[in-house]
Amino acid sequence: MPEVFDEVHRRCRAGEAVALATVVATWRSAPQPPGATMLVATDGTVTGSVSGGCVEADLYERAHRVLDTGVPELIRYGVSDDDAYAVGLTCGGVLDVFVERIEPDALAELDAVAVARRAGQPAAVVTCVAADDGEVPGDGGDLPGAVPGDPAGRLGRRLVLTGDQVTGSLGAERLDAAATADALGLLATGHSGMLRYGYHGQRRGTGLSLFVAVHATPPRMIVFGAIDFAAAVARIGAFLGYRVTVCDARPVFATARRFPEADEVVVQWPHRYLGAELDAGRVDGRTVVCVLTHDPKFDVPLLALALRHRLAYVGAMGSRRTHDERHKRLREAGLDAAQLARLASPIGLDLGGRTPEETAVSVAAQIVAGRWGGTGHPLTALAGPIHHPV
Repeated sequence: MPEVFDEVHRRCRAGEAVALATVVATWRSAPQPPGATMLVATDGTVTGSVSGGCVEADLYERAHRVLDTGVPELIRYGVSDDDAYAVGLTCGGVLDVFVERIEPDALAELDAVAVARRAGQPAAVVTCVAADDGEVPGDGGDLPGAVPGDPAGRLGRRLVLTGDQVTGSLGAERLDAAATADALGLLATGHSGMLRYGYHGQRRGTGLSLFVAVHATPPRMIVFGAIDFAAAVARIGAFLGYRVTVCDARPVFATARRFPEADEVVVQWPHRYLGAELDAGRVDGRTVVCVLTHDPKFDVPLLALALRHRLAYVGAMGSRRTHDERHKRLREAGLDAAQLARLASPIGLDLGGRTPEETAVSVAAQIVAGRWGGTGHPLTALAGPIHHPV
């Protein structure tokens, strides 16, 4: 996707419109994930791929039609039949592809995403890719850009999220607010995906389909301590969309077989590994660190390093007694009150859990609450909106 985005940006800066085909949904063994893109320029140049060659020829023709008419198309490709000329996927997968014409007047939005990418900051583009025929928008009239089959002019409308800036509109204030809130959730995980709303932002799964194209790598979860609790935390971290690393200095315990859900298992002294990752720029403000080692010779140098950096979350497992002793050692290591206040210790929320899996749920709940400003209280005991303002 970066190569295709750069080409879209370059051509729009030159005043040229292009057709952009984006995979917005997949099922079974589709060859490319959501977010894969292919650009077709007016001169016939193709950049990128959405299927590894299975449907590109058909998409090429459709892209030229979209360039000519300006009318976007959403196409579903399934399994090809016995006809040698049938268009489809031989791998057994199904994918939806949205083809739109990107005009040079989208340059301001493209510039904003490009600036964020150069700064290493995540960005997201929310595009309306489908509208159910059975619903009457009822927003007081057609919007500019309406096309046949899209009386409200929704298709192709965009929101762009970069940092704390939101530009563009999907056509209704409540819809913009709902899409922004939910797109931030995808942005935080670094994964593209589909959202569905009513025409005024109702979260009911029908009406409008919005695709969120995320320009970001997934955030990292680094779990220190190759124990049973670490395996459970790694599983739930992967489920939440983190790129998970398990690190332990003991090679007999730190094995890929024991942690199949982890993206990588590293044998290294914890503080040395974290220091190397910080120096290499592979740890940022979205990174969460879970320290489950239970050993001061590992815990103290690791936490002293982690708490001196602005990470999203630093938690450490242990009893109240272990926590008090750990705090004492960290103060002796020179950490101040503000740095110590960033430590979630004992780790997790009070759910009453006892098993590794229950403990992992409490850790994940604390991480999510910290990310979005949640209180951790039951929703039945609270008033006001369920989703916190963003």
